[in-house]
Amino acid sequence: MTIAKNTVCLWYDNDAEGAANFYAQTFPDSEVTSVSRAPADFPGGKEGDVLVVGFTVLGIPCIGLNGGPVFPQTESFSFQVATNTQEETDRYWDAIVGNGGQESACGWCKDQWGVNWQITPRVLTEALAAGGDEAKRAFEAMMTMHKIDVAAIETARRG
Repeated sequence: MTIAKNTVCLWYDNDAEGAANFYAQTFPDSEVTSVSRAPADFPGGKEGDVLVVGFTVLGIPCIGLNGGPVFPQTESFSFQVATNTQEETDRYWDAIVGNGGQESACGWCKDQWGVNWQITPRVLTEALAAGGDEAKRAFEAMMTMHKIDVAAIETARRG
């Protein structure tokens, strides 16, 4: 087993394995790589419970720790997924929100485990990077959206 030098560790209440399986089914270059069970009883769990799940999300190595409800997810951490088309944006957004997740503003949504996601079309990122009036128009359009509308951002860019 190869251990990555840097791994994102996500704290889950009790379903890290379910989350990892969902991510592996939803995103390319994603998979569950390991499931480790507790070798002894621990606060909030018992010997044999799933304790740590190794997985990748879009090529990023992660560990899901079933740590209980002590540290819930917050918007201070999110995965940002760059998309190329409205179809791709819709597919990821709908998978997250449609499976017990929740919409938020400006391309953000939360999955059923509380992990935050930014589903961000490249056209938006490019418009913001352009600066000036183009960035301002795209930004103002984005501020009115939940899921990002690629056509509306492209229209805003052009003015």
